[in-house]
Amino acid sequence: MPLSKLQFRPGINRETTSYANEGGWFDGDKIRFRYGVPEKIGGWAVATENTFLGTCRALKPFVSLDGTVFMGVGTHLKYYIEEGGEYYDITPIRVTAAAGDTTFTATTGSSIITVTDVPSGGRVPTGRGAVAGDFVTFSGAVALGPKVAASVLNQEYQILSVVSETQFTILIGTTATSADTGNGGTSTVAVYQINTGLDTSVVGTGWGTGEWGRDTWGSSLATAASTTLRIWTHDNFGEDLIINVRNAGIYYWDKTSGVSSRATALSDLSTDSTTPTIAKQVLVSDVDRHVIAFGCDPENAIGTQDPLLIRFSDQENPLVWQTLATNTAGDLVIGSGSEIVTAVETRQQILVFTDVSLHAMQFLGPPFTFGINLISENTTIMSPLAAKAHDDAVYWMGYEDFYVFRGQVQKIPCSVRSYVFDDFNRSQKEKVFAALNSSFSEIWWFYPSVDSNEIDRYVVYNYQEQAWYYGTLVRTAWVDRGISDFPISTFIDGKQYFQELGLDDTTTNPVTAINAYIESSQMDLGEGDQFSFIRRLIPDITFENSTTSFPTATFTTKVRDFPGANYDSEDDASVTRTATSPVEQFTNQVHLRLRGRSFAIKVASNQTETQWRLGAPRLDIRPDGKR
Repeated sequence: MPLSKLQFRPGINRETTSYANEGGWFDGDKIRFRYGVPEKIGGWAVATENTFLGTCRALKPFVSLDGTVFMGVGTHLKYYIEEGGEYYDITPIRVTAAAGDTTFTATTGSSIITVTDVPSGGRVPTGRGAVAGDFVTFSGAVALGPKVAASVLNQEYQILSVVSETQFTILIGTTATSADTGNGGTSTVAVYQINTGLDTSVVGTGWGTGEWGRDTWGSSLATAASTTLRIWTHDNFGEDLIINVRNAGIYYWDKTSGVSSRATALSDLSTDSTTPTIAKQVLVSDVDRHVIAFGCDPENAIGTQDPLLIRFSDQENPLVWQTLATNTAGDLVIGSGSEIVTAVETRQQILVFTDVSLHAMQFLGPPFTFGINLISENTTIMSPLAAKAHDDAVYWMGYEDFYVFRGQVQKIPCSVRSYVFDDFNRSQKEKVFAALNSSFSEIWWFYPSVDSNEIDRYVVYNYQEQAWYYGTLVRTAWVDRGISDFPISTFIDGKQYFQELGLDDTTTNPVTAINAYIESSQMDLGEGDQFSFIRRLIPDITFENSTTSFPTATFTTKVRDFPGANYDSEDDASVTRTATSPVEQFTNQVHLRLRGRSFAIKVASNQTETQWRLGAPRLDIRPDGKR
């Protein structure tokens, strides 16, 4: 009997049973499809060994006028500018205490120092309060004694716990003795950075949620910080950076002041008293150079957030926001939904998502500047970071489906929809983010599975192949290639990584192989009413770009008698490249002895320096009678 050529449809299909999906793929991890066939994905390598504090969920690469390459890095603890592999803390300052307001108390035998901050006159302003995890920097203090020297106190600390409205604790690197009885002197200055955010979303409204759940009893006595996941948005105004903490302040970083300067509240730089002080998101319109704030505070009620209000600055001037006949500043209000979730800029317009609708915001010019139109109702989006624009299309993850906008909203037929949404931790849905990998025509969505509070899964839509595939991977942020030759991502280890670089996982020492595999659905001979006997496998695979001398992939063929039964038996075979010249050569054939009504084939690799792409293998399958 002639050999049976195995050719499969591109993409993984989990919307039907394995038996019904004959001729397709049913499972896989760390593979992609190109030209209709599966291949192992690329590896990742460290971009810089230096680390940042916190979990990064926002990256912004940009280039200054002098050609310096920067990366904005927003974590739940800080905001950094990375230049040449070094991280510079530009986290905005929330409040600076006057000299002498701050004193220290040491406890013999302890490394914990109690800090007391009482403003002159004894009144505690609302902007002074801190929560556990916030950062404060002390200067001007004198030694408490021989162990707690001035150099120990005069540095940055993360607040350990909040005792009361005027007291909190820090952990120092030494142990106080009975001789450490000073209070730091009368010249101590305390500089408080903006409140840190949450690394895990807090859901519910009962006792223990929000600020009461951050730390020990009384931690919420200070000014409340965000009770939602810390998400930053940022955009370039020229070579400078506009930065926003979701549902909090808007800040400006001036490149000319250098990486040692911190971002400053936009309202502090402006003489315009109507400058917004709170927003859900900021972006700069590329066409007309307006700074746009979404879900911000109105002109007549600064400090009170309107979740459906959009305001835009005067053209080319981020410091003028008052609506006047002599400028192009203004505002728009969305009429549907309860809040703006996110906004995504395309070449032609800005798409604005609310919790139930989608709107198109377009530059009109004077006298209206911008206009907004309703595009779709009953449209959902999973999170503020779940949409990604590419060319004139926008792709996003909704609550139960995936969508694309190309002039109109369309659901993307998804062959892994149930697999994704049935194993999804919706309490952490704010962590979902979309990523573009344009070199391979892919949109990735990273999400947490039902048993994980952190991202551990991904699903990919290949818009050129119109194929879906998925896998397991921990990522927290991603930017496509552009300024860098490779995409850049972040993990939970505080480092940046180049994606699609090399063939292995270099986050470990020694380097770890990427465990990649693809498994087909069940196939049978004829209508499945007869048994088949599998004698041989003729592999077809290329190991092009592998750097090891003898790259290997494992072909596993397995059989079963009925669709609902377990696989009765399987046979593994290693296929190894043996030569590359004059043509690539590898294992010629593999002899098997398997008998069943249906079979499946799996290709896998777990070897460093190995890359593979599957072709069209053949099986020697013969009818074996009935029983």
